[in-house]
Amino acid sequence: MQFENPIPKRLKEARKKAGYSQKALGVRIGMDESSASGRMNHYEKGRHTPDLSTLKRIADELGVPINYFFCEDDKMAEIVCLLDKLNEKNKESVLKVVQEMIASSEGE
Repeated sequence: MQFENPIPKRLKEARKKAGYSQKALGVRIGMDESSASGRMNHYEKGRHTPDLSTLKRIADELGVPINYFFCEDDKMAEIVCLLDKLNEKNKESVLKVVQEMIASSEGE
């Protein structure tokens, strides 16, 4: 079974949702205007993968957590984006609920 890199798909989805062109996003994260579109296109096509610092700048600009780019399925991607919006107290509450759900399903 071949692993498909989720970064290109997630990057394109988040960029489009935020309403940026490839060039505009590249420029906003500090790329040279003359190469921004091409570099972002390479990332979205999977020809190149951004390094972590670039991916972090992209995530910050698009308003998604960096782990969003590594989600292999759409449900998990949505979950990490929603969790990222919670404050620490609510994240702790969600963690406890999920742990309880797992514990109860293991006992079945």
